[in-house]
Amino acid sequence: MRSVYEAHIGYLTAVCSRYVTDDEDVKDILQESFVKIFRSLGRFRYRGKGSLRAWMTRIVVNDALKFLRDSERSSMVELKDSLPDTAEEEETDVSAVPPAEMQRMIRSLPVPYRTVFNLYVFQRMSHREIAAALDMAPGTSASCLHRAKNMLVKMVIEYKNERDA
Repeated sequence: MRSVYEAHIGYLTAVCSRYVTDDEDVKDILQESFVKIFRSLGRFRYRGKGSLRAWMTRIVVNDALKFLRDSERSSMVELKDSLPDTAEEEETDVSAVPPAEMQRMIRSLPVPYRTVFNLYVFQRMSHREIAAALDMAPGTSASCLHRAKNMLVKMVIEYKNERDA
């Protein structure tokens, strides 16, 4: 158990931190996730290299989403007019932005935008799957993704401008 924990805690902490920004909440979610992981390890089916990590990641993501649904219900339910529209999405090069800074930017997004962005980009879920997981319309999921991308583009541009100044 210890070796499984030590081999995966860093990665799973990063995954959970994409969805939940408070470090104490991340620790609580991970503790609950590892209890579930160890209790259901006998039901895990090996499907090749990386399948254990993928299975554990799914548990952590599900627990983080449950936490968000339970603790921030109001911000996940009605997103229309919750934030002003952002400028049209632009193409921008993010290669100059260090990964830690990019993660900070993603974590600073409003909860619904951050959640949809992470599910779409990192978990490769469709808008239909995201909508079902978050109890929203697929169009709302698409709108959240669009707004998240626009906000991130603005943050990257600001970061580059500050760095170049």
